[in-house]
Amino acid sequence: MSEVWDAVVIGGGHNGLVCAAYLARAGRRVLVLERREQVGGAAVTEALAPGYRASTASYLISLLLPAVEHELELARHGYKVLPRNPSSFTPLPDGRSLLLGPDAELNRREIAAFSARDAVAWPRYEAWLARVAEALEPALEDVPPELLPVPPGLRRRGLPERLRNLRRLLRFHRALRRLGDDLPAALELLTGAASPILDRWFESEALKVTLATDAVIGAFAPPSAPGTGYVLLHHVMGVAGGARGVWGYVEGGMGALSEALRRSAEAAGATIRTGAPVARIEVERGRAAAVRLASGERLAARTIVSNATPAVTFLQLLEAGTLPDAFRAAVERIDYASPVMKINLALSELPDFASRPGKDEVGAAHRGTIHIGPTRDYIEQAYADARRGWPSQAPLVELTIPTSVDRTLAPPGHHIAQLFVQYAPYRLAEGDWDAQADAFAERCIDAVTAYAPNFRDAVLHRQVLSPLELERRFALTGGNIFHGAMSLHQLFGFRPVPGWGDYRTPLPGLYLCGAGAHPGGGVSGAPGRNAARVILHRA
Repeated sequence: MSEVWDAVVIGGGHNGLVCAAYLARAGRRVLVLERREQVGGAAVTEALAPGYRASTASYLISLLLPAVEHELELARHGYKVLPRNPSSFTPLPDGRSLLLGPDAELNRREIAAFSARDAVAWPRYEAWLARVAEALEPALEDVPPELLPVPPGLRRRGLPERLRNLRRLLRFHRALRRLGDDLPAALELLTGAASPILDRWFESEALKVTLATDAVIGAFAPPSAPGTGYVLLHHVMGVAGGARGVWGYVEGGMGALSEALRRSAEAAGATIRTGAPVARIEVERGRAAAVRLASGERLAARTIVSNATPAVTFLQLLEAGTLPDAFRAAVERIDYASPVMKINLALSELPDFASRPGKDEVGAAHRGTIHIGPTRDYIEQAYADARRGWPSQAPLVELTIPTSVDRTLAPPGHHIAQLFVQYAPYRLAEGDWDAQADAFAERCIDAVTAYAPNFRDAVLHRQVLSPLELERRFALTGGNIFHGAMSLHQLFGFRPVPGWGDYRTPLPGLYLCGAGAHPGGGVSGAPGRNAARVILHRA
């Protein structure tokens, strides 16, 4: 008889590795199958050119659950976060600029240069966001409750499931009750648009556009759109960068985190195979029973856990007719709209920003996220272009320079620059990304050069990842980095589809553990940890 694994995990991205590590630590015999030659999914460090390494896709850390870091002993396996101070730099066309970070006095001085009123409001705004985040964070580490009635055609729950859902509802209710008088404002933050919220707090456009950028990162939406308030909150929920909302670099790039997760899983007894693409999930007697590799090899398992997107899992790896019609139709409706391009550059020298001159030594302007996009109207116009199917004429760019604090990635004196760019629509009105990616990359480099005149001439090597290339390379449906848009109808118990927010699927023996499940995108490890707890009957 062929070997039967307790669990086979499809996809060695960070959530798949987290899930495998927890299952293995519970004594399960676990096999992880990764189609690429290295683990990590989109959290990888790869060679950009000889002597230069970059975090190819995901590039900053903050959302990783402290529980994952401690329980899986990641520091012992080589994981180290390098905090950034300052954490944010916004140059402006008039020659001024704004720095923000964990230093309260720095923030006061910098904001006061634009508005004394905003400098007073800033600590209160941060405290308010922290209260909301602290109240909701327990919900990230829990299986989400089903908030609305679910049609019987989508899912029928027995009494034990209804009781479990009731307990989850009570826990969620207690979390919301902690908000007290902040609850109405918090509900607006969870469901509303970022711009009107920021307008009530602040008067300086420099500060508001800096914050608005965080509200649209990864979202095919402008800051005036409902739902961007949640994206803004999402970016301050983590503490892995050293303080709340202060995103840091992983020493050695994001691949060092994935390698630490791999070592932790293997130390617990998990087996990990790379270069092993899965062709399909096989069903026997009405339940998931095995995976068939592209090579033809069959691997039987009592439990199959997919770290792939819901579209890949349910529409590609399973034969048509395996799933109930209502469920399959709901999966087909998932929004994967993506606005993202990633550009990685090797530089001969640091950018010399006109507003904060200096290229010979790392300065405050180089350590944090550099926001290229001077006003919210600029962002709105960039979005309007993309909505018509055009790459933004004036793109929004988040630029990071990991070598400002991590010297392991480039030769002495040289640097890595990472451009996270919006808006780059997956579907173009004319042509395709294979033909247009380089021209759009040139436009993005021009956008940075407008503030740092030496930037273009400093570029030695580049890597351009269009939405189409992100899909090809990392199996991100539609190029969406979150495994599905983080909009209200695709969050909490509605993720991946209503009625199936508990990591189970209509096919017995098959579970989801990736970002297409609650709580969604970002390098948090929460979907992987939560899925393992469900499989082990601990949640």
